[in-house]
Amino acid sequence: SSRSSKTFKPKKNIPEGSHQYELLKHAEATLGSGNLRQAVMLPEGEDLNEWIAVNTVDFFNQINMLYGTITEFCTEASCSVMSAGPRYEYHWADGTNIKKPIKCSAPKYIDYLMTWVQDQLDDETLFPSKIGVPFPKNFMSVAKTILKRLFRVYAHIYHQHFDSVMQLQEEAHLNTSFKHFIFFVQEFNLIDRRELAPLQELIEKLGSKDR
Repeated sequence: SSRSSKTFKPKKNIPEGSHQYELLKHAEATLGSGNLRQAVMLPEGEDLNEWIAVNTVDFFNQINMLYGTITEFCTEASCSVMSAGPRYEYHWADGTNIKKPIKCSAPKYIDYLMTWVQDQLDDETLFPSKIGVPFPKNFMSVAKTILKRLFRVYAHIYHQHFDSVMQLQEEAHLNTSFKHFIFFVQEFNLIDRRELAPLQELIEKLGSKDR
């Protein structure tokens, strides 16, 4: 399909020269040190909301790219439900356009999900890009919902498409991205443990390597 040849959703850019851009550069520099536990910590003197916003955009871009490489394997036929292994199935609702959760294929679900996340990230009232514009009171709950949903894409890739990831020799990239994501959400307690259950064993394994 034509979709798999291009990135799945356009990359969300953080404007150069902005404070958020500086924060992103800081994050990239500390990531390069290889110590992910340290890399996710709030830099001294920084605003927590802003740190979470910058990283949320970054994770969206990473997951977008990772999923974009396997879209040809994730089809209506191969993934007629959005699942993470036999015990976990996800139904889509965004609370505005689709109020009651609907059962849909994984590609459809992920399309809904990424489009929804992009709409949140593009909303200046939720994710202000200008310095000095305050974050809304509900920012943290929105960020938590975004991260909870992005986790489901990782869970689907690991459970249903890990063979393809290995064929493409991308498992190191996927593991590093996921480990960074997990350490980040653990550091700030952003995703409920129950939500992480589909990848609990992997999470424990990644965490134990770093102690």
